[in-house]
Amino acid sequence: MCKKISSLFFFFMTIPVLFAQKDGYWDKERSTTKEVVVSARDRILIQIDDLPTGTTELIYRITLLDKNQQMANSLVSVLKAIPDPTGISQGSAGAVFLVSKISGDDKCKYAIFSKPDVANNYVTTGATSEACLVQDEPVSKDAKRLSVDKSTCLKSNTSSAILWFGFESKNWIMNQKIVLEVVPWVDYKLSRGWNKENRKAIIDQCKTSNLAQKMTDSGDFCVCISDKIQAKYTFKEFQKLLAEERNKAFKDFGTLCFNETGASNAFNSDLRTQAAVLAKKGNYGAAIAKMNTVINNGKAAVLDYNILGYYYLITKQYGKALKILQEGEKLDATELLIQLNLAHAYLLNGNYKAAKAIHKTYLNQNVTDSLSWIQKTKLDFDAFQKAGIQNDDFNAILKILE
Repeated sequence: MCKKISSLFFFFMTIPVLFAQKDGYWDKERSTTKEVVVSARDRILIQIDDLPTGTTELIYRITLLDKNQQMANSLVSVLKAIPDPTGISQGSAGAVFLVSKISGDDKCKYAIFSKPDVANNYVTTGATSEACLVQDEPVSKDAKRLSVDKSTCLKSNTSSAILWFGFESKNWIMNQKIVLEVVPWVDYKLSRGWNKENRKAIIDQCKTSNLAQKMTDSGDFCVCISDKIQAKYTFKEFQKLLAEERNKAFKDFGTLCFNETGASNAFNSDLRTQAAVLAKKGNYGAAIAKMNTVINNGKAAVLDYNILGYYYLITKQYGKALKILQEGEKLDATELLIQLNLAHAYLLNGNYKAAKAIHKTYLNQNVTDSLSWIQKTKLDFDAFQKAGIQNDDFNAILKILE
């Protein structure tokens, strides 16, 4: 019969446990240890416990024991000292060897199945063509690591999965005792149910939102929302939310991400550009709507108020112009472009005295590095007149400037 397999013998030559990865953990609570007896020349199927959500690797050990032998150390106890699955396959860089100090004389073949119908068919026919792993050379002991990127036994998803181990006795006379041990490695992030497909679904949903569609590039913004949803909810928890609760989550996290990712700055920059193009075409109504969005986003600069104020002036909305320009002045009273438009607003609202006071204060200064207050006033008056805005006080102001 079979000899007793000892614990895994391992040693690290260059990599201390101190630098172990922290991306996951050996799930000792969901490990499988089963001892079965296989009749001579028979086949048997062992179903392991459900692999936990987020399983990306697993280690299994198969041991054939003689009648009176018992396992010395469990696979779980050995894996406690192995920081992560990569240590098992690092060779000389971090040598971890799976060896048995004892084993029996008996041998068996085995195969692993991920589908119940295929597994059951194996017991009846011995067919292994659809198995995800086949050990066709009889062994008395074996230990392997399976991972989602190298084995079809583990699918790249986060839902729980089941595997079936099929064994075929090669002893034609005596029964065999087989011990199967399986320990899964669970990825912390995937254990919450957020696999690639689920994360993509959240990002795709975000990109269909009105706000995201107004952005030139909504990628970082939607990834930020996805990350925040993943941090607060497991996938199953999020799936159970009411539609209204999901929408609120998107809205709340969207508000945070809009500022955190810099999306608000890029968004406002796009709106300013669009408004300028619209205004140049004479479509001031649409340009005003764009600039109002910038203002309402809460990240507007003093010049945004100035531009919106000018658009209101040129469309003869003098009351709105005065109000928005006064709000802009609170941000920076030294900005002369907004002071000049304030003077225009006062004038067109019939307050010649207030307009005159502003002009007299700044007439000797420049509104930009190359444009004087007087030059800009004349340019604005010309633009107003072309837009059909007439005011008898225009000439009075020009006389003051002269």
